[in-house]
Amino acid sequence: MGVPLYSLLLQVPGLTAPELTWREQLARNWVDTGWMRWPLLICLIIGLVVCVVKFYSLNSKAAKTRKIIKTVDELLTQRRVKEALELTRESDAPAARILYAGLERHDEGTERVAKAIENQGLIEMSKLERGLIVLATVINVAPLLGFLGTVVGMILAFQAIEAAGEVEATLVAGGIKVALLTTAFGLLIAIPVSVFHNYFISKIDTLVIDMEESAQKMVDTLHSIEIGRG
Repeated sequence: MGVPLYSLLLQVPGLTAPELTWREQLARNWVDTGWMRWPLLICLIIGLVVCVVKFYSLNSKAAKTRKIIKTVDELLTQRRVKEALELTRESDAPAARILYAGLERHDEGTERVAKAIENQGLIEMSKLERGLIVLATVINVAPLLGFLGTVVGMILAFQAIEAAGEVEATLVAGGIKVALLTTAFGLLIAIPVSVFHNYFISKIDTLVIDMEESAQKMVDTLHSIEIGRG
């Protein structure tokens, strides 16, 4: 798939090819991060699991929402309120639960309907946002762990210099390498998780807008039915 940046540098005159492949070099660098690789690995696993689960969950809910909104709009246009009520009761889509909360009170006036929709909408919104705080935490913690590894690595490098009494590349190289690698891996974890986090927020915003539009249409329809009865 992708080729690391250091592989591209091989095209520069005077640079020789590494003895390891880029996969082997990546694995070696991961090991060279020292003990800091374990908290970074935990962040990576948590981020991946939450991203995968949230991706399939939101896409599934989005598909169900589009379907239920379309069907309920058609039923309400035909003023088949009872059928719309039964349909939303049996569905587990977020939009269905919101519409059901309003349809359940269609005989109590549009104000009660709007209030029920608002309350249920807040509940469904919190459910849709579940897991985003975990991703936000990974986005913040992973680079901080990398920076912590940087500080630790530099401390080790200066300790080596102090113990030796002189500056030698072999003494400080290990500490500096850890310092650079932990920061790099922290950013490599945080960047893709941040992209997914923003994608999920955009997806949730789209779902909320669709549900609000459908709920408003339902309120208008029920209001017109109420006026017709009066």
